[in-house]
Amino acid sequence: MNATDRAPADLLRSALAADPARPLVTFYDDATGERVELSVATFANWVAKTANLLQGDLAAEPGDRLALLLPAHWQTAVWLLACSSVGVLADVGGDPARADLVVSGPDELERARACSGERVALALRPLGGRFPQPPQGFLDYAAEVPGQGDRFAPYAPVDPGAPALAVDGAELTGAQLVERSRTDAHQHGLGAGSRMLSGLPYDSWEGLSAGLFAPLAAGGSVVLCRHLDRLSGGALDKRRESEHVTVTAL
Repeated sequence: MNATDRAPADLLRSALAADPARPLVTFYDDATGERVELSVATFANWVAKTANLLQGDLAAEPGDRLALLLPAHWQTAVWLLACSSVGVLADVGGDPARADLVVSGPDELERARACSGERVALALRPLGGRFPQPPQGFLDYAAEVPGQGDRFAPYAPVDPGAPALAVDGAELTGAQLVERSRTDAHQHGLGAGSRMLSGLPYDSWEGLSAGLFAPLAAGGSVVLCRHLDRLSGGALDKRRESEHVTVTAL
């Protein structure tokens, strides 16, 4: 954690400077058996590529609103930090008709069509796989992002006082998001090296904080779990042990 960090993207830069090799996001989908672990460096690379796609190919600008129609997933975490890097407001579960662009998972495609701007679809398949057939009217994220640059520089400086996240019917600036993340990290007892397991959805501040922002602000990491209800008895305790979890949010 760096006291000078003022926006979510700053938190990621500080984590990268401190220890790029340590795990940052470990993702489980217990409906598919998928497990993905991303180091700080790997996660930051995905964020840079996605921010370049957002700023370059999609022509997004600071102040634009992006309707983010994705579940708790490692790729959702990437999009949240990419939006912060560009200065785009990530409207979690927001109305696509009111957004400048939309990013949708496979279950929200019909709703996402209400957006008159650019539309991006994520298959959310294991290993970040593509759609077998890209949805009509959407860019396939998995096809577009690999060719993007590994380093990102915003065309315009990102204002920490500008709206960065909309969730639960409220908007947070980048600075407010960082401050709330630090407060939550303290309340959870998170510190450098902490491992927080979260089974909460990404449809509330509580879920976003536990599943990404608080561990990131603390210099810790997150074990992000989707479909935990598919686990058999005792499996969650085994996961906590194997992943060296120190704090749990369910």
